[in-house]
Amino acid sequence: MRRALIPRLIGLIASAMVLCSQGALAETCAWPAWDAFKQGMLSADGRVIDASSPQQVTVSEGQSYALFFALVANDRATFDKVLDWTQDNLAQGDLTTHLPAWEWGRRPATGVANSSTSATPPDRQAWGVLDSASASDSDVWIAYTLLEAGRLWRERRYVALGTVMMRNIAARETASLPGLGRTLLPGPVGFKPSEGVWRLNPSYVPLQVMRRLAGSEGAAASWQALLHSSIRLVTETAPQGYSPDWVEYRADGGFRPDAASNAEGAYNAIRVYLWAGMLSTDDPARATLLPVFRPLADFVAAHGYPPERVDTRTGTVGPNEGNLGFSAAVAPYLAALGRNDLATAQVQRAHALAQQAPPGYYSSVLALFGLGYLDQQYRFDANGFVIPAWTTTCPAH
Repeated sequence: MRRALIPRLIGLIASAMVLCSQGALAETCAWPAWDAFKQGMLSADGRVIDASSPQQVTVSEGQSYALFFALVANDRATFDKVLDWTQDNLAQGDLTTHLPAWEWGRRPATGVANSSTSATPPDRQAWGVLDSASASDSDVWIAYTLLEAGRLWRERRYVALGTVMMRNIAARETASLPGLGRTLLPGPVGFKPSEGVWRLNPSYVPLQVMRRLAGSEGAAASWQALLHSSIRLVTETAPQGYSPDWVEYRADGGFRPDAASNAEGAYNAIRVYLWAGMLSTDDPARATLLPVFRPLADFVAAHGYPPERVDTRTGTVGPNEGNLGFSAAVAPYLAALGRNDLATAQVQRAHALAQQAPPGYYSSVLALFGLGYLDQQYRFDANGFVIPAWTTTCPAH
């Protein structure tokens, strides 16, 4: 009997080797854009650097995105470096207790200018937290990615940490709004300008992320409420077909244009179209959400580019074209509408603009999200689970 099994085992091993060579069981998939991002914007110790700022800042949003991209790339070494740096420098060494500070970088010059005996040079510049407030857009992405990393890499400590972060987010960065229910606030302080008025940000609530968190094992009932209010926040705040960067919610009147930002849709709102375009075809919110932004698709069809800024009250578009990150961000949405011609044109535009000038931090992450998605590096299922290519079949190039 053993002799009979040997040829069969050899055959199974040979079949597995063939599958691996075809990418079906690949440990990693080639992703040159991620490699370039790591080389150009990620420090050796795991922080994403925005070199465009004098302070060489790192924001918690960038750390959250880097964690997600590292998971998509099956790059666990980078994942752990980014996670460790985030915990050590943005969360006072403990993500179970502290949500990450929003901004870290070079502080103003310190030292004693006229002391010849001081060991501190007068021009020394220290590094550290510049703004200790947390930002919920990064926090939900970190919690989400930790849960998904735990699932895909079978690492229970990631799941435990993500679950604790979910509890802290619900406790510190949400509020129960009359008529809307439990809602994600942009941060723990500063977003209730007056009694009965809150400032919200539609780009902070990717619905696939919120759905995954709401459906996670042990999630409090408040996360289901957060999912429902997030759907309303995204779908009910774009009356002219363009999402705003910021919006007000009033206890006595519901959603209203945000006066502080002149109801503009620009560098925050571009992510709303990106998240919408990447929803699973089976996501229950997709059929309602996609038609909301058709005016944006119509503008791109007519002009060949997405607008940089829009007055969302009137639909009036500013004079400037959106950069390469904007094209990369809208391309998945255009593809989701079935406008593959427009999506392809925006992908080509993004690549052409990248040849003219190296992209900065924000354009780079938008491109990794949008172009990586269209390149089939990952997708989301109806429950919000991420499905990286390395778990199935690597994209053909």
